[in-house]
Amino acid sequence: MRRVPVPDVGPSGVLIRVRTAAVCGTDLHIYNWDHWAESRVHPPLVFGHEFCGVVEKVGPEVSLVRPGDLVSAEMHVACGRCYQCRTGASHICRHVRIIGVDADGCFAEFVRVPESNVWKVDPAINPDIAAVFDPLGNAVHAVLAGPVAAAGVAVIGCGPIGQFAVAVARACGASRIFAIEINERRLAVACRMGADVLINPAREDPVARVLEETAGSGADVVLEMSGHTQGVKNAFAMLRMGGQVTLLGIPTKPLEMDLAGDIIFRGATVAGINGRRVFQTWYQMEALLKGGRLDITPAITDRLPLAEFHKAMDLLRRGEGSKILLEP
Repeated sequence: MRRVPVPDVGPSGVLIRVRTAAVCGTDLHIYNWDHWAESRVHPPLVFGHEFCGVVEKVGPEVSLVRPGDLVSAEMHVACGRCYQCRTGASHICRHVRIIGVDADGCFAEFVRVPESNVWKVDPAINPDIAAVFDPLGNAVHAVLAGPVAAAGVAVIGCGPIGQFAVAVARACGASRIFAIEINERRLAVACRMGADVLINPAREDPVARVLEETAGSGADVVLEMSGHTQGVKNAFAMLRMGGQVTLLGIPTKPLEMDLAGDIIFRGATVAGINGRRVFQTWYQMEALLKGGRLDITPAITDRLPLAEFHKAMDLLRRGEGSKILLEP
């Protein structure tokens, strides 16, 4: 913990007093200082990128929000100039900078965010939920990448985003949801989020169980959230002919697959998910939450003072917490 200057708001910036921050798996990578963090992050840096807070001060060019407003933010700052940005796909901007990874983030009393990235939180939404809009947006983007209403949906990897995906799939009308996770604590949370069938791959073959539960047909939609090599292979093996696999989990290394058998002959649709559609996904999140169809509070397992961030990281490392909230 260090004392640092309060960020300068600038002409088009918004200075936000952080009310609640949440810990992400990316933060754990930085905390552990692994190979990815060492190659990407340039200290000194205030990290953290999931939060909500109250506007403290705005620059003279800001008109979207004013002091006192409760806000969250899209922390991926797009360049606005590349092909993707200029054709409505800024969520996959080629030159994206991430607040909390490439610039000072929200594990602090104050964070500065460009006005273009600030999201004003509807008064009907629980501020704790507003603090996790970032990962919830990943789940909403993944679930809505294909039709899920009346579909059988398998979620492989029920960390926080997988747990959110279970709840979103339930809110969007999935007929039956299979939660596949090796950590029993996380599997229990997935159950509370609306999963119908709980499968621990350490105890049984998840592919055989899904096929058994679907009379041999397979899941209509598989959301792969683990990034584990076997999880990816299982995703295609449990998919019905003509179904969709949505990939969000990130493998630690390249993997081989049977392209012909898994995708071509199966007639599969494959969707890759990176971040959230800005700001389409945010409007979808807000609609689901305000409509009362989506409850993700079971995934918020711990609340700690920011000063106890070491404990938060340890809980996450041991797999004993899902979404952990930190309060400055």
